[in-house]
Amino acid sequence: MAEHGSSACSHPSERKYKIALCQLFVSKNKLENIRHARELLEAAADGGAKLILLPEMWNCPYSNELFSLFAEEIDADDLSGSPSCGMLAEVSRSRKVTLVGGSIPERFGSHLYSTCCVFGSNGKLRARHRKVHLFDVDIPGQLTFKESATLTAGDELTIVDTDVGLLGIGICHDIRFPELAILCAERGADVICYLAAFEMNTGPLFWEVLQKARALDNQLYVATCSPARDLTINHAAWGHSTVVGPFGEILATTGHEEAVVFADIDYAYIREVRSFRSTTILCAPSASVVVSHASESFIKTLRSDLFYMDYVCN
Repeated sequence: MAEHGSSACSHPSERKYKIALCQLFVSKNKLENIRHARELLEAAADGGAKLILLPEMWNCPYSNELFSLFAEEIDADDLSGSPSCGMLAEVSRSRKVTLVGGSIPERFGSHLYSTCCVFGSNGKLRARHRKVHLFDVDIPGQLTFKESATLTAGDELTIVDTDVGLLGIGICHDIRFPELAILCAERGADVICYLAAFEMNTGPLFWEVLQKARALDNQLYVATCSPARDLTINHAAWGHSTVVGPFGEILATTGHEEAVVFADIDYAYIREVRSFRSTTILCAPSASVVVSHASESFIKTLRSDLFYMDYVCN
């Protein structure tokens, strides 16, 4: 897996800043979705947020049949082919905020990707994350959905250096796999942003516990942003956009309706939490094992065929 974005240690100018999650309702009208997203982004900036997130597939209803129709080509040097990203660039520049722009269907050659674009406070495209772990599921009588029927999986780890620090980026099912979060933490990310449209079966089961696990295991902040729930479509979102602290505690959340969620990211608090980090694990009354940082070779070893057999990963 290649790495996309900066891996150098970032020293943000502010030790503490406000993050906002825009949980918005998505319609079948792309231009209306773009207009409405701008409204929520500007409201979040007016509320003092320096880092703002949009949800997965915010410009497009979550449907294999619609991904191709709503897809845009994304050229960092010329965003005229992407009205969605063009809006993100304008808002980030005019409001001087960092935007983690949810995801939109991206057309690249003959492929479609679920792609997140991150814009710096100068309006420049800082990074592009293509969803790595596609969601294929078949629950008899409840849910059948196969992203791989239309989307192609990305193959890059994305860590981006921004004005607010190093951010790790994941999209929806990426949160299910701890290795991605471990690698982001190893490369210095203090916040991982997951843009997600968990649905009504998986949401109650996994949404909250996975966020807490990724945050607690790596002693960092996890921010998740979902679309608002629309029960008129097959893939209705669970909602509940959330910010989780490095002890696995919920700092801010919401229900399933449209909302903007605010929370504080505090780097001093991360250092405080990490001061509790243990250096040994007791394996038996007479033995202990020294804990070392996970190496990339170790991560690759964990990626067994058994572990991945139910998931589309590349």
